[in-house]
Amino acid sequence: MSNNSPNITDDLLPAASRYVVGIDLGTTNCAVCFVDTADESWGVETFKIPQWVDFGQREQRDTLPSFHYELTAEEAASDHRLPWQTSPSNHCVGVLARDAGGRHPGRRAASAKSWLCHEGVDRTSDLLPWHGDADVTRLSPVEASSRYLNHLRSAWDQANPDNPLCDQDVVITLPASFDEVARELTVKAAKQAGLPRVYLIEEPQAAFYSWIDRQGDDWQTRVSPGQLILVCDIGGGTTDLTLIRVRKAGEMGDQVQFHRVAVGRHLILGGDNLDLAVARMAEAKLIASGGAGTDSQLAADQWDRLVQVSRSVKEVMLSSNRPDTYTIHLPSQGSKLVGGSMQVQVTAPEIDQTLLDGFFPDVLLGEKPTSGESGFQEFGLPYASDPAVTRHLAAFLSEHRRSGLDADEMDAADRPDLVLFNGGVMTAPAIRSRIVNLLSKWFGESSDWKPEVLSSPRLDLAVAHGAAYYGMVRRGEGVRIAANLGRSYYMQVAASNAPNSEGPDPDTQPCQALCLIPGKAEPGQRFRADGNPLRLKIGTPVQFPLWVSSTRLADSVGELVQIDRTEMSPLPPICTALVQGKKRLDEEVKVVIEAELSEIGTIGLFCVDAESNKRWRLEFDIRSTLETDREAHTGSGEASGIIDAETMEQCGHAIASVFLNADSTTRQPPNKLVKTLQSISELSRNRWPPSLLRDMWQSLIENEQGRRQSAQHEARWLNLVGFCLRPGYGVAVDDWRVAQTWRVIHGKLAFPALSSRTESMILWRRIAGGLTSGQQEQLAAPLISLLKNKTRRIEAHEASEMWRMLGAMERLHVKAKVELGLLALAAMKQKKNENLRPALLWALGRLGSRQGAYGPLNATVPVEEASRWAGELLDGASSRGEDLFGFAENQNLLLLSIVQMARKTGDRHRDFSNQRREAMAVQLELLGANEHLVKLLTVGGTLQSDEEAVIFGDSLPLGIRLMR
Repeated sequence: MSNNSPNITDDLLPAASRYVVGIDLGTTNCAVCFVDTADESWGVETFKIPQWVDFGQREQRDTLPSFHYELTAEEAASDHRLPWQTSPSNHCVGVLARDAGGRHPGRRAASAKSWLCHEGVDRTSDLLPWHGDADVTRLSPVEASSRYLNHLRSAWDQANPDNPLCDQDVVITLPASFDEVARELTVKAAKQAGLPRVYLIEEPQAAFYSWIDRQGDDWQTRVSPGQLILVCDIGGGTTDLTLIRVRKAGEMGDQVQFHRVAVGRHLILGGDNLDLAVARMAEAKLIASGGAGTDSQLAADQWDRLVQVSRSVKEVMLSSNRPDTYTIHLPSQGSKLVGGSMQVQVTAPEIDQTLLDGFFPDVLLGEKPTSGESGFQEFGLPYASDPAVTRHLAAFLSEHRRSGLDADEMDAADRPDLVLFNGGVMTAPAIRSRIVNLLSKWFGESSDWKPEVLSSPRLDLAVAHGAAYYGMVRRGEGVRIAANLGRSYYMQVAASNAPNSEGPDPDTQPCQALCLIPGKAEPGQRFRADGNPLRLKIGTPVQFPLWVSSTRLADSVGELVQIDRTEMSPLPPICTALVQGKKRLDEEVKVVIEAELSEIGTIGLFCVDAESNKRWRLEFDIRSTLETDREAHTGSGEASGIIDAETMEQCGHAIASVFLNADSTTRQPPNKLVKTLQSISELSRNRWPPSLLRDMWQSLIENEQGRRQSAQHEARWLNLVGFCLRPGYGVAVDDWRVAQTWRVIHGKLAFPALSSRTESMILWRRIAGGLTSGQQEQLAAPLISLLKNKTRRIEAHEASEMWRMLGAMERLHVKAKVELGLLALAAMKQKKNENLRPALLWALGRLGSRQGAYGPLNATVPVEEASRWAGELLDGASSRGEDLFGFAENQNLLLLSIVQMARKTGDRHRDFSNQRREAMAVQLELLGANEHLVKLLTVGGTLQSDEEAVIFGDSLPLGIRLMR
């Protein structure tokens, strides 16, 4: 969690600013509204945002499209400078970014807000544009969001030089279902944009505040106690569902209050999904009509353009005065088609079937969303598996329609009497009508009842408007919504931590969770689980898996509950190693967990020494949410083989006997250590389970000084450290272990011996999956320079390990991978490198892989480059007379490398064309490839265990698998 998110109390707040500003940081559009508090009859106003709308044309608009575009060299030469810019910029945001990106999709970053809440990637890494052109600078979702906010801040400051935005009260909106990491990252983006003091409000609440403000003094006549209000907010990237209950205020009952009582689960489901659905439908029609030639799908760049056009198709064909048909024009790949373009016509009934029936079908109230994988994978985002918004709505209302009822409110409504729509998708009258009719069907029984729809004239500005109004509510003006947290937070604990437990039985006792923050919490409150202290060892890494529930709102702080995945969702775990002065590593401290809900809307968690009250701030381990460690809450690695404590202790003693600086007469030789450990454990080293491996890693780190006795000691120590920590992920707190290993070893080899250098490269290769992109770049840069130096001769064994280490660095920038691939291909062709070919083939397969072992998909080498590499290998293997790449000796490795580069994934941005893969499959069969390799190429699928071992370069620890 951010160290810059303190609990803010009123007496610490600076003097009230003149302006209160609300910012809607949207998936598709941003907006700014404000209140000038110097005006006694204040009202919420819209700030017009200056921006480029075309090259050479600048305008002020109500909204700023949430798109980032990197200019081409030719475009940048025209010097498109905004009034506040003192030097030319190579990028822009807003209308121009949106429209220019439609012509050059590979230069445009979009949906940054959706990426901020994507727990399957490192949201702080540079990964946008997701399928960007090779020469485009990548941005993190945080940086892209920061650039939108920076544009808004700069525009405001230019218009209000005496009252810069950084000095005003700024309220930023976010989805109610944003997880805690996404909230923290939103605050971080604001600080990067020069906004150090911001408050957060959830978008459905902001939309309702906007409605309240627009009613003026008549708002109380529109509602009555007992009513339930549904806020249905569907924007470009997310669907947010919220329930607000109307209650009496005061004993006389002549006034009412609003209480937010339920928030829906997080759903990445919105306008982007509708655009993709229209594009899929149009593509299918093009293929069926032969308009796309013989291909079974559009090329990646054509597909990108079709998706952009589909946004306009959706908006036009869902409008109230829509045409009967819409003709889509799409540039062709070649010149065979008349006019150099192709076209397809979609009809109003087809749009209704695709969008209304596909996303808003007629379902029963008791239906639940289906689980599984989403059919939309093009953008790399984890879209909701079930696209039926109405099914999610039915489940939400079934779970929550009686939420928040007090004992004297049992007669209150359990159906939504009032509905407020918000978000870009809800501008379509047909969608609003479909939802209202379904609510009538679900709750009207045989009557003509329908919920009343609360009007909102500007859905694109409502959230920013409400955020500015909320800023005034914080100052004691306006009408407040009594909004409890609406989510309960828990920390997973072992069953043995439960009171009166005689020890855990993993076969019969499910995992339990300790409630840290109750759903009824309000900003500014602090909670402490004194009834359930923990004992933690000093200096040893520990993990606190966290869970959140929007349905279990009645649990109290300190209460132990059983984890139920139907009611609770995992959060990124918190990892830490407690350090306290000079205490020994074997000492324990008694701690309690303290939690707070800050005024700005973020969660703070602390580990507190029960005796000294020393506090450690606990931070979310954002990187543990990567695809390499999605099982952090299940402990699959730890559960794969349990070793008794006595055996672990004996292994620790064996390690200490080799590396502890003891008398030479009692010290054991390093070359016998592995054999000794296998004897103690009664297992071959490839069968050591992760629990034993990580325990031995701890012993090796504690005896790290012992590697300095000799080069032989260092080589054995390095070899075992890498072996015990491989693959650098898969076990709780592996990030911490990798960080410790880096700190101890990087740049700190004790001996200049060849054995130390090569064993260190083997170590980094083995744990590469746990290294950050920055660490991988630090390791790779000097080796790339060395390999490019034609005058420097490298010993064959060392060169082999260099290439294998570099091939394992899947987080390297694409440009570096391409450079390495070309170097490897050139080296393959040299007769002097005959002994190096296995390592070169192995590295080429990893560098050009369509599906990395652990790396992010946006680091995949471009299709064109991988296709060229695979083609050269195939051509070399086919010319048996010369046997250019040592086919006879390296047949299996060469074929597997080719398949890694050409394997089908189902992502058109990564896959070779169907024709290319089919032609390669014929060649592979002629070269003797087995049936499974051919299937991976033509159909796709998962790797077999023996293939995994070859690709990883080692056996994998039990229970840990490569990403496939």
